[in-house]
Amino acid sequence: MSNLHVEDTITAIATPPGIGAISVIRISGNNTFKAVDSIFRGKILIAEVASHTIHYGKIVNPSDELIDDVLISVFKNPHSYTGEDSVEISTHGNPYITQQIIELLLTQNIRIAEPGEFTKRAFLNGKIDLTQAEAVVDVINSRTAVSFRGARNQLDGLLSKKVRGLRNLLLNTSSYIELELDFAEENLEFIGHRELLDRVNEIITEIDNLSATYSFGKIIRDGINVSIAGKPNVGKSSLLNYILKESRAIVSNIPGTTRDIIKEYISIDGILFRLYDTAGIRIPNNEIEKEGVIRSRETVKNSDIVIFLNDIETGISKELYQELLSLTEKQKIITVVNKIDIDPSKAKNFDADLFISALTGEGIDQLFMKLKSLIHNVSGYTEKSAIVSNLRHYNCLIRAKENLLNAKFSIAEKLSGEFIAVDLRNAESDLGEIIGEVTSDDILNNIFMKFCIGK
Repeated sequence: MSNLHVEDTITAIATPPGIGAISVIRISGNNTFKAVDSIFRGKILIAEVASHTIHYGKIVNPSDELIDDVLISVFKNPHSYTGEDSVEISTHGNPYITQQIIELLLTQNIRIAEPGEFTKRAFLNGKIDLTQAEAVVDVINSRTAVSFRGARNQLDGLLSKKVRGLRNLLLNTSSYIELELDFAEENLEFIGHRELLDRVNEIITEIDNLSATYSFGKIIRDGINVSIAGKPNVGKSSLLNYILKESRAIVSNIPGTTRDIIKEYISIDGILFRLYDTAGIRIPNNEIEKEGVIRSRETVKNSDIVIFLNDIETGISKELYQELLSLTEKQKIITVVNKIDIDPSKAKNFDADLFISALTGEGIDQLFMKLKSLIHNVSGYTEKSAIVSNLRHYNCLIRAKENLLNAKFSIAEKLSGEFIAVDLRNAESDLGEIIGEVTSDDILNNIFMKFCIGK
């Protein structure tokens, strides 16, 4: 999606497809009011009403036949989401009705919006910066209280404010170097080497602090992948069913019942955990089970945490534990012994992290606590924290730090101001790229193509 067609008036359905109580159709652009007035019959023309008002009327076709009774919400530029003249049409939630209205609008010099085009226009018109635009998707996709809070903080501008403050400090610092270059013949010094070095060190420290939040930011945004691995019949599916409080996985005494990976979600204190019930890892008896074992190994390899489940009657499988160590790191593995309800006295015979019963629920709360304990920095997160949860932002911070380290070397070596100025400018550009003050069509297209149409 390029910026060549930003003068077009666009439309799209903003509500999910299908039948519902209402559907909402969005229109934005210079031709919005004229187009809507051509198909809307109300007490007054939409072009003449005040902004942020709602009006009842009817949508009709060119033959004046009724399409639907609607409510029209009016937003006049620049006081709208996109910064343009905008309208939202609320209709009955019937796909047939919305399609008819969309087709009428398309005859009025309006085109269908591309994915994320409404939000892209909000960015291009200065209503939000790029980090806030990206947060819109995160707000929509958030599945827990913590992920929503993190996305909401970014949408409210907490990260933008932090990055903009760092960039302004860098711009202020580099301006002294630029002045010295402008007055090179006079040999004037506007900032001492010690002060310049201190300022660069201060910015590097702030970037380090912000970058350090990425590991947790990724967790609150994307969740934690947890695989339940073990030999057949140790109770993996029973554990999943107990946690979910429903019979999601088939439980049987027949080994190899689970052939494919079962994925489910659970929120523990606002953190999203993706639970993967894997096929029992053993020498398979047939091609289908073989494929299940292969997928289990791959799931373990890609997991953030592995629950290594064992049976109190058959003991801890040392062979399987060694195989898990070949697939993931030791600190990611929680060794759990199941079926403690059968004979609690046997617990003393095993060196395990936890003992549970997937039948009675004994030890499950301790398992949840253990899962949370493996997530770093949770306690340091507050309502007013600026958190980096986006890989693009993180990479920009890393590049900015690298350029500042180059500048720091040049300062320490007392190299010419030209070397220092180039590195500082590059760092400024890296920080500006986060909030969209320095960007390209390729970056914008990559960001907004991830949006749904209508947002």
